Amino acid sequence: MSVIELSKGMDFMQKGITKLKNILEGLPEPQFSSEDYKMLYTTIYAMCTQKQPHDYSQQLYEEYRESIEEYITSTVLPSLRENHDEFMVRELVKRWLNHKVMVRWLSRFFHYLDRYYIARRSLPRLNEVGLACFRDLVYQEMHGKVRDAVIYMIDREREGEQIDHALLKNVLHIYLEIGMGEMEYYENDFEAPMLKHSASYYSRKASNWILDECCPDYMLKVEECLKWEKDRVLNYLHVSSEPKLLEKVQHELLSVYASQLIENEHLGCHALLRDEKFDDLSRMFRLFSKVPRGLDLVSSVFKQHVAAEGTILVKQAEDIATNKKSEKRDAVGLQKQVFVRKVIEINDKYLAYVTNCFTNHSLFKKALKEAYEIFYNKGVAGSSGAELLATFCDNILKKGGSEKLSDEDIEDTLEKVVKLLAYISDKDLFAEFYRKGLAQRLLLDKNAIDEHEKSVLTKMKQLCGGQFTSKMERMITDLTLTKENHSYFEKYLNDHPIVSTGIDLTVTVLTAAYWPTYIYFDLYLPAEMVKCVKVFNEFYRTKTTNRRLTWIYSLGTCNINAYFESKTMELIVTTYQASVLLLFNTSDRLSYQEIVTRLNLSDEDAVKLLHSLSCAKYKILLKDPNTKRILSTDSFEFNSKFTDKMSRIKIPLPSVDEKKKVTEDVDKDRQYAIEASIVRIMKIRKTLMYQQLVMECVEQLTRLFKPDVKAIKNRIEDMITREYIERDKENPNLFRYLA
Repeated sequence: MSVIELSKGMDFMQKGITKLKNILEGLPEPQFSSEDYKMLYTTIYAMCTQKQPHDYSQQLYEEYRESIEEYITSTVLPSLRENHDEFMVRELVKRWLNHKVMVRWLSRFFHYLDRYYIARRSLPRLNEVGLACFRDLVYQEMHGKVRDAVIYMIDREREGEQIDHALLKNVLHIYLEIGMGEMEYYENDFEAPMLKHSASYYSRKASNWILDECCPDYMLKVEECLKWEKDRVLNYLHVSSEPKLLEKVQHELLSVYASQLIENEHLGCHALLRDEKFDDLSRMFRLFSKVPRGLDLVSSVFKQHVAAEGTILVKQAEDIATNKKSEKRDAVGLQKQVFVRKVIEINDKYLAYVTNCFTNHSLFKKALKEAYEIFYNKGVAGSSGAELLATFCDNILKKGGSEKLSDEDIEDTLEKVVKLLAYISDKDLFAEFYRKGLAQRLLLDKNAIDEHEKSVLTKMKQLCGGQFTSKMERMITDLTLTKENHSYFEKYLNDHPIVSTGIDLTVTVLTAAYWPTYIYFDLYLPAEMVKCVKVFNEFYRTKTTNRRLTWIYSLGTCNINAYFESKTMELIVTTYQASVLLLFNTSDRLSYQEIVTRLNLSDEDAVKLLHSLSCAKYKILLKDPNTKRILSTDSFEFNSKFTDKMSRIKIPLPSVDEKKKVTEDVDKDRQYAIEASIVRIMKIRKTLMYQQLVMECVEQLTRLFKPDVKAIKNRIEDMITREYIERDKENPNLFRYLA
């Protein structure tokens, strides 16, 4: 085979390269045939495989690069330099596409170099050399002008003009291809300047819009701009630019003016909440959820707004309650019920905001809770929020309450009550007031155990835990067992007719540990009642020997028949009232002292009882002298001439305000809870600093009540005295567990 000399081979190869250039320039030139390609490839192959000194691989490798550089220098760059702006961009895209075609064809012609010569010497591959030529000669000179032209086109689009998205996508793809898979050229040479320019553009826009537009209209513009920028990325920018571009836009349009947009009392979030602009609030939430700490500002305003509305409600209720102090006590109580109902309505209203506008975001749930803690825990007219809510529940659940609701409405209201309970700091105080009301409902209405009572306890249990409702649940269990006991008692009486009392007796057996504490008083019962007590005691001993009965007469009620001249009437009275009335079966007239002595009453109880029977609405007894005040010198006799249109009447005792006792009981329970918490913590830690102990104790107890730091300190000192813990001798702020 004859040797191909360098000059001859180069001349043949240059003819092929020239033909390729002509085709790229659109000159009349036939396309490469398979024979043309074969001849060029075979020639280059032969020049690379000839024996030395006729192996021209090195010269051909250099010629490949020089041919590309010569074409770029003589043809490509002049064509780019004579164009400007969008025309220059179009020319660049065209030249880049041509360049890739040229590199692809030349790489085929010189393919043998890639396979052997380049591989053996670890030189840049032909594609890389072709790319480097374009990058070093074209890109380095033109990318700044191209960048400015592209940014100018983007600005035109932002101002509403139509631009060629395909053109921009193609030219920006050059930045990526030049980087050979790396983002360096795109990010440094285009993206960074584009982002800086975008920030300046939107900064100018925002400064004008904030002066001319109201908050809702401004946010509409911001939302539109963000949508346009997302579309811009979708249409021609690289996907990695989206978060950076949106961050710039959000910063200039939202972050810079966040305070002005959100906190402005007349135009911001306050106004949107006041005017119930749900759509605008939703938009504000969506926009500022993307801004660092943006939702902190919105939720803070939301909290302030709710707290302010609640505080106004508290003040109105206080003013009304103050004005009604001279009126009946029931009127004040009714006003408190109205207050709780309004508080529930406010909670419903703003829960709707949290759900519908703020997508149940935890920040807004927390803000609503903290707002309620600000105003609701203050209470109204001397009644704490815990007491008000418990009283409201009692009125909803008890039979004959002022709230006349359907079963569905009761269930719905109880659901809302439990939501309100989540905002109360002193949940233990609520529990005690609720337990008092539950006890009254269960004891005074034997049919009170309905699905509503069980339902609300289930809801409380879910919110506060099983310990919170355990006593209340056991109270209901006691009442359920009472029905069984009554059946057994009736059977006992049937089986032992000799012990029959002649009185229809129902006894409710309570487990003292679960019920509120009641004062035991040794009332001297009339003989009829003594027999009843004795019979039931004998029956109960047949049931169990492990439990001792203590009779709480203050909780009892009696239905007695009273024979008046006009007619016989049924009186519903307490055990104490019945005991007083039964004395007149054997005596026509009794003095105050005789009644006190025969029943073993205290003066306080005697005054209340006798007043209810002789000076109140129903005068079953006649008092001598006929005055409104009960004195120890008074005497009483049965009023046989008493009459009433009803045949069955209930004679109430004056209501007793047990608020002080409930508060005292809760304070005692809190002392035990604090001590138990201290023991739990110290038992695990063994040694602990004072501040850390207090902090952990507060954290443990906060779910039931807000502990007072001073109370914790007192319990610590008391436990040191009782030698549960001790102070370190060298560091008085360090404690050690002893027990």
